[in-house]
Amino acid sequence: MDRELLLLGLLRHGGLHGYRLNEFINRDLAYCTDLKKPTAYHLLAKMEERGWIVVLNEQQDGNRPPRRIYQITPAGEAVFQQFLRENLAAFSLTRFTGDIGIAFMDDLPVAERAELLARRRAGLVAELEMLKSTPASAHQGSLALLVTHQIRHLTAELDWLDEIMAQLFAVPGQGD
Repeated sequence: MDRELLLLGLLRHGGLHGYRLNEFINRDLAYCTDLKKPTAYHLLAKMEERGWIVVLNEQQDGNRPPRRIYQITPAGEAVFQQFLRENLAAFSLTRFTGDIGIAFMDDLPVAERAELLARRRAGLVAELEMLKSTPASAHQGSLALLVTHQIRHLTAELDWLDEIMAQLFAVPGQGD
């Protein structure tokens, strides 16, 4: 439902071709979805079969495959409204699959654990700084909320990681 909601929501703002949809998703919505191009095209075909979208026309650009311009239908608008309400009302537990290694890190030497967690921290800091440096004008309206939500999550993740690194690698006798 979430992926269909995403595609229908984007198509509500005018007819778009699949490449443009994927480009927008990868550039502006990667914080909330991992929708890949093949899956998006598959979903577009399914939504067309269900009557939620129609193909307005196809554009040919040189030797490239024709680009299909999609537009939402009244039936698609009704589905969008239903999915939007369901999505906004639902709580979805965030699962941190990257933490599975934390459960087993006691199986590694302490020095290696420290080095690996430091690398994890560096990647986290880089992502957080990239998000914070995004110009405010790049995301407006509700899209800006996605960026601030991601920044909050990454900041909490960084705080948590710093806390566990301090606990795990504290040198006894220092700071007493």
